[in-house]
Amino acid sequence: MGLSSLCLAFASMFILSKLVLSRLVMADSLQSYTPPCHDDEIFALLQFKQSFVIHMSASRCEAAAHLKISSWKSNSNCCSWDGVECDEETRQVIGLDLSSSCLYGSINSNSTLFRLFHLESLNLAHNNFNFSQIPPTVRNFPKLRYLNLSYSNFSGQVPSEVSQLTKLSSLDLSYNEDMFSNEELLRSLAQNLTDLETLDLSSINISSTTLNTFANLSHLTSLVLAECGMFGKLPFSLGNLRHLIYLDLSMNEFNGQIPSSFANLTQLTYFSLGGNYINGIIPCSLGNLTQLTILRLYQNQLSGPIPSCLGNLGKLTVLDLDFNKFQGEIPESLLNVVRLKGLLLAYNTLSGTVEFLKLLKPLPNLKWVDLSGNNLDVITETRTMNASSIPRLEMLGLGSCNIRKFPNFLRYQDTLEFLNLSRNGIHGQVPKWMWNISRESLALLDISHNLLSGLDQPPVVLPWVDLAGLDLSFNRLSGPLSVPSSQYMKFYHISNNKITGEISPLICNARSLNSLDVSNNNLSGMLPRCLGNLSSLEVLSVGNNYFHGTLPHLCPTNGSDLMLIDVSRNQLQGKLPRSLANCLRLESLVLSSNKFDDVFPVWLGTLSELKVLAMRNSGFYGAIPRHQSNHDDGFPNLRILDLSQNNFTGQFAFEFILSGKSMRGIHLDGSKYMRAFELVAVESGPGGGYYEGFYFYEYSITLMNKGLQRYFQKIREDFMAIDLSSNRFEGKIPEFIGNLKGLRSLNVSSNILSGRIPPSLGNLTNLEALDLSHNNFLGEIPPSLLQLSFLQIFSVSYNNLKGQIPVGNQFSTFEVTSYEGNPGLCGVPLPKKCSRPEGVELPHSTAEEDGVELDWKFVAAGLVSGLVVGVVLADFVTTRFSVRFIEIVALLIRLMKRMRRPRS
Repeated sequence: MGLSSLCLAFASMFILSKLVLSRLVMADSLQSYTPPCHDDEIFALLQFKQSFVIHMSASRCEAAAHLKISSWKSNSNCCSWDGVECDEETRQVIGLDLSSSCLYGSINSNSTLFRLFHLESLNLAHNNFNFSQIPPTVRNFPKLRYLNLSYSNFSGQVPSEVSQLTKLSSLDLSYNEDMFSNEELLRSLAQNLTDLETLDLSSINISSTTLNTFANLSHLTSLVLAECGMFGKLPFSLGNLRHLIYLDLSMNEFNGQIPSSFANLTQLTYFSLGGNYINGIIPCSLGNLTQLTILRLYQNQLSGPIPSCLGNLGKLTVLDLDFNKFQGEIPESLLNVVRLKGLLLAYNTLSGTVEFLKLLKPLPNLKWVDLSGNNLDVITETRTMNASSIPRLEMLGLGSCNIRKFPNFLRYQDTLEFLNLSRNGIHGQVPKWMWNISRESLALLDISHNLLSGLDQPPVVLPWVDLAGLDLSFNRLSGPLSVPSSQYMKFYHISNNKITGEISPLICNARSLNSLDVSNNNLSGMLPRCLGNLSSLEVLSVGNNYFHGTLPHLCPTNGSDLMLIDVSRNQLQGKLPRSLANCLRLESLVLSSNKFDDVFPVWLGTLSELKVLAMRNSGFYGAIPRHQSNHDDGFPNLRILDLSQNNFTGQFAFEFILSGKSMRGIHLDGSKYMRAFELVAVESGPGGGYYEGFYFYEYSITLMNKGLQRYFQKIREDFMAIDLSSNRFEGKIPEFIGNLKGLRSLNVSSNILSGRIPPSLGNLTNLEALDLSHNNFLGEIPPSLLQLSFLQIFSVSYNNLKGQIPVGNQFSTFEVTSYEGNPGLCGVPLPKKCSRPEGVELPHSTAEEDGVELDWKFVAAGLVSGLVVGVVLADFVTTRFSVRFIEIVALLIRLMKRMRRPRS
């Protein structure tokens, strides 16, 4: 081939390659090209975007999710926007997913959202729509198949137009305000939306609805009605719901037994009846649900043995029977469920001996185990098994399992998230290797209520990087205090030990701290000033230590989450920081037994949530100023007030401080206790399950009556008490006191109060303790106090009272000490007898004493005539006056007998 031919060949090849390359580039370009969406839908989406603001406090807002609508630009193709889905052929918007996008604002019928007429899927979950109502223009989405508005702060009734969305296959309205106040609306929805496959109405009040309402939804595969206020017995049929795969009826008020007909739901993989009032036994027919992977029956009243037929559930991964009344031993058949990942049997009455490592051997997939709170004897050591070969656990609950030393196998566990060894009587030191277990994963550690005497080489800073809660309280631990380093720390409790030293400022590195309880130790020094920087702190309990100095500024001007402050029984001095008025959520303030030097903090009266104010023996003094403004009275929610053993003077401002609706006993729930906060630790669990750890910090207080201390470990919401004793209050107790109908304890002893005991005290029918001793009260003990049928403690000793002690009811139970120091009092139980008839004061002189002779026939005739007139009158007056008349007649007869006695 010549040179020219060779060149021609190369040229041809070059031209051909360029042609092929250009076609490939063109094809690739054509393939990546996205046709634009419609202009009217671009406008609608952009206008919808403009109607909201991005607010990071919107519910469950994810860190980067708000960037979705930030990518929406007017000069770009909306089909490429985050959260927008278009039909491939028509380029119309058919899907919109703005879940967890930090949207804050309201939606109304004029929203341009409802111009997206071709929507088939709409997800606005986990935003904040500011309690707006779902607009009726939702009917503009006739093609809608998927609608999710959960956790979005909608309120008001669901519009009836939702029932027109007949193509819906998935509807989630959960965790919004009441949306079905009209039961007929829910029935209409259930009748029309017959294509529904998944329905979630969790936390929406549908209490008047029965499960039969949903019987028409024959295509349902998932039904979630958790925390809906439903009640009554479970139906013995679920109708056409044979295709259910997921059924959650938890946290309602269902009662009765589990119907055996539930075994007909043979497709179920998830079944929860937790948090109800179900009783009886587990029917063995549930063993036929062979597809079941998760069974949750926790927090009911189920009893009897755990049925061995549950061992037939070969696909089961989670069995949750916590908080019931199951008895007997753990059935061996459960060891056949080799897929089991979660075995939760805590807080029943199970008995027997459990060799823990042998329990784990046939269950290699086990991750979550909780046997706490039973009557089990758990053996944690064995010579026949290698502890290093047991499964890596994520949750282990062995509280109250009669364990006497730290389980050695724990040193090989490096994936634990939750560990509970509380209430076991474990003695000795916390071993050094404990500081190394599960350093990267441990979130909750509870070894409280044991007999631990110390910490072996404790670190200055706790080593667990993700630790959210630590409870070492109620042991015998001594030595210095280790502080948490985890930014996720929620609660840190080491109360009731013998810990010494100071609280390091390093504790303020735990920015998420909710509760700090170091009370009842031997700690000293000053409270760290930085505690006021912990904006999430709700509980601060440092009582009964040796802290000195002034109280830090705990509540900055931008507010605080503090609900309980207890600094009692220390050596704190100086003035109360006025910044406490910024603690707008404060419910309990306990300052007792310190060395403050201040007047009464009347400025705390603006705290609308304050329930408990205790300042006993704390160095406060002076008169309490009376309210002088035109605003509402102060302390509107106050229920417990203890100002005893201070140096207060003047008249007490009853009407200002005690006028709140709580003191009048209005709208208070006696079935609940005062709690500062609720910590819920939610972790992802095996098989799609979860674990919820509820933690409450309950209020407590010590009150004085008749010189005796009474400790209240828990305080009911309707408990009210006032203690003004051992001050120099003067003046009278006003009749107003009778309005405080909720009062259970009143102590005003050891003051210089005067005047009569107000009869209105008889209106306080809930009163259990009344101490008026060591004052200057005069007059009689009001007979109205006989109405106090719950009175257990009573004292009026060392006053200037006179007359007869009331007879009957609770007054027959009080001893002499309740009345001593009143020379004018007489009657039981005092040795001094009353000289005149009970309840009547006779004239000073009688006819007999004046020497007047009486004609007894005339007197008798007069009495008989009076009796006849009295009987006639009795027909015209009430029974009460009739009885009174008979009493008067009886008195006259006794008087006549007295006058007829011969003179000596």
